Amino acid sequence: MLLSLLSAFALSQAFRTITSVMATGLQQDFGLNAQSLGAFAGLFGLSFGVTQLLMGIGMDLYGLRRTVLTAFPLAIAGSALSAMAPSYGWLMAGQLLIGIGCSPAFLACTMFISRHFPIDRFAFLSGVGMGVGGLGLLFTGTPLAWLIQHHGWRVGFALLAAMAAASWLLIWWRVHEPVRPGAQPAARESWGVAVRRMAELFTLAHTLGIMILAMACYASFLSLRGLWLGPLLIHRYDFSLVQSGNVALLVSLISLFSPAFFGRMDPGAARRRRWINNYSLLMGSLFLVMAFLHHAAANVALILAMGLLSGYSVLQYADVRSSYPPELTGRALSLFTMAMFLGVALVQWLTGWVAAWAQAWGVEPYQAVMASIAAILVGASTAFRYLPASPLLRQAPAGPGAA
Repeated sequence: MLLSLLSAFALSQAFRTITSVMATGLQQDFGLNAQSLGAFAGLFGLSFGVTQLLMGIGMDLYGLRRTVLTAFPLAIAGSALSAMAPSYGWLMAGQLLIGIGCSPAFLACTMFISRHFPIDRFAFLSGVGMGVGGLGLLFTGTPLAWLIQHHGWRVGFALLAAMAAASWLLIWWRVHEPVRPGAQPAARESWGVAVRRMAELFTLAHTLGIMILAMACYASFLSLRGLWLGPLLIHRYDFSLVQSGNVALLVSLISLFSPAFFGRMDPGAARRRRWINNYSLLMGSLFLVMAFLHHAAANVALILAMGLLSGYSVLQYADVRSSYPPELTGRALSLFTMAMFLGVALVQWLTGWVAAWAQAWGVEPYQAVMASIAAILVGASTAFRYLPASPLLRQAPAGPGAA
């Protein structure tokens, strides 16, 4: 059942990273500048993030299966609409539908793991899940780049629509949520009660630091992998579309294993925040080096290193799991995922604006983009370091696997 849910997450990963291989074709067909391209990429994260809380509440009230089966057809419709889009406006409408349709995909997987597997296995199993979902990233590397180079970006959207339809059928066929032995049916909350309980999270002091870092870390890596990787290699170093797709494929292969690797290394709740903070600062330093180091092989090596390091995001999920009592875990994971994708929308839009501003002032746009991402990571890491941590973490043992 988990693998069936992960098929939707893999498609979600593909949809959120298509811009890096479709950017050149979209710019040619619709005359898009860097800011418009950033807005297109960011709209997925915006629609995904805004609807995340509703999806989390829906899963609490109606279950994971029903919520995913209800929402995911919007991704199928959005992809089909994008394949036929006659203008930039219709393309944005398709992206909006795709973001909403994909919004329950990974949250359903993390909530399934949280509900049906031991707590001390959460970080590792979440990492394995992120790795399996990374198969979607593989598709938006060389395979999709080759397809687009030979048949155009519209065929890419059409194929994704067909794959999303197959995933929906698989979930409808295979996913049936198990009932815990001895569990009594819970009284169903009203939407009003569910929303008020979600709002309780904002009254807890440690929520702010978690949300700030959530908005920066994944967004920074996804802005590179999902938006700027292709244009940077093509325009800065004259890579072909397939060559840049090969680099994206290597990054995606690494990302299949890095979350499970970091999940296995999880130091436990007491030390996990320090690890997360240090990894975030290290990622920021790699972006800063890329901004000023203009060497093709070195930049490819940095991109691959970022792909490996990006797996530490699984520790953030484990940190959320450890920072809230069990009755708030589902809502906290939903809020965390919402913050991640609102961050994606914000960072991709912001970097698009930065690139357009840099071009207007005669500054190399990719230098400005990478430096701005580095600054975002440093600022968010500093906030996470000094804002309050959950009091539950002070009660947790420091050994490996503690959660």
